[in-house]
Amino acid sequence: MSKVALLKLEEKEIALPLVVGSEGEKAVDISRLRSDTGYITFDEGYGNTGSCLSDITYIDGEAGILRYRGYPIEQLAEHSGFVETAYLVIHGELPKPRERMTFARLLSENAPIRQGMLRFIENFPRDAHPMAVLSASMNALGAYYPHLASNNHQNDLEHFDEAAAVAISKVRTIAAHTYRVNNGKPFNYPRPNFGYCENFLHLMFSEPYNEYISTAEVAQALNLFLLLHADHEQNCSTSTVKMVASAGANLFASVSAGVNALWGPLHGGANAAVIEMLQKIHNDGDDGTRFIAAAKDGKGDRLMGFGHRVYKNYDPRAKIIKASFYRALDSLNIKNDPLLDIAMKLEEVALHDDYFVSRKLYPNVDFYSGLIMRAIGIPVNMFTVMFAIGRMPGWIAQWREIAQNPKMKIARPRQIYTGPQIRDYVPMEKRA
Repeated sequence: MSKVALLKLEEKEIALPLVVGSEGEKAVDISRLRSDTGYITFDEGYGNTGSCLSDITYIDGEAGILRYRGYPIEQLAEHSGFVETAYLVIHGELPKPRERMTFARLLSENAPIRQGMLRFIENFPRDAHPMAVLSASMNALGAYYPHLASNNHQNDLEHFDEAAAVAISKVRTIAAHTYRVNNGKPFNYPRPNFGYCENFLHLMFSEPYNEYISTAEVAQALNLFLLLHADHEQNCSTSTVKMVASAGANLFASVSAGVNALWGPLHGGANAAVIEMLQKIHNDGDDGTRFIAAAKDGKGDRLMGFGHRVYKNYDPRAKIIKASFYRALDSLNIKNDPLLDIAMKLEEVALHDDYFVSRKLYPNVDFYSGLIMRAIGIPVNMFTVMFAIGRMPGWIAQWREIAQNPKMKIARPRQIYTGPQIRDYVPMEKRA
């Protein structure tokens, strides 16, 4: 007999099945609770609700563990790259040589964007936020590739490999062109002989008179940034992608919704918030000393880039990206950056001061990724766009899980109504 949880409700005992994941995570299956009892559960923000079964990402926040498809993030960061990891996240296995070549070829072939899309991006106001342009453009891809966006999951899955390559490849081209338009610069064409990250940096920063060639350290830092953000379980944007997908929506419409969710400052704005915090400290004429003292006294501004909602230990991604950040910094030969000096002071205190250590307020991945973006020359309003580029493989993989599930129902949370009870309509002349 399978194990169950017993719930006593109004003198009635209900047996609820237990679900156990491959890593020992336990859940109580309440899918029939309402039909059997008339009750639903209440869990504001879904913080204790399992919304799906997923094979993609495993997180143990207490132990500081992150794995893609069973592979520890530390091993992938050391031995793999963003493109190979994207394939792993999407398809479930590391690619064989021929599969890796085919995937890379699809990414290269789909890097350019059509002239109509170029004009579409150029017609946005110069000061339009890049995330607004990115969301609209990712959704618009469904109009340019209607055979990939039929809004019929069975049909769309038949062209899934092409759709995935279009999304992963074009998101960087769209992002780079948006940056160029915002800064009054001409469009750069993708270079088929460049790697994924080298191509993105070329698209962003090359000029007609001076082609941008990144240092190996900078390309590696960007590669790691994207790899470390490829997926992160059922966060706000990923859950949004899956909810939209559950309605039968195509891949491009679903990831566009994910972009919008990521744009929210409580989700995708953390690395930008780090730079804004450092700038404010500098503007106040502080080297970080007063800011730290105020934080310890509970009277200062929020400390951005330290601690994590999921990881109650050191963020495993921060350990990895930290070393890459310092290597990139050395290769760029950046000196006399006051914000960097402040950041290093905050890092030193957070790693050794008992106030921060005892509260596990360690620097997280957003702390270092914000500094990396700044060092590379990416403006703050593009930081969340960079996050979206990295997260694209995870969104695609999560969309596929929904599309391939024949038992999947449209996502439809319940609610507890707390408004007025029934009342009669009052004519205008009788309203006080």
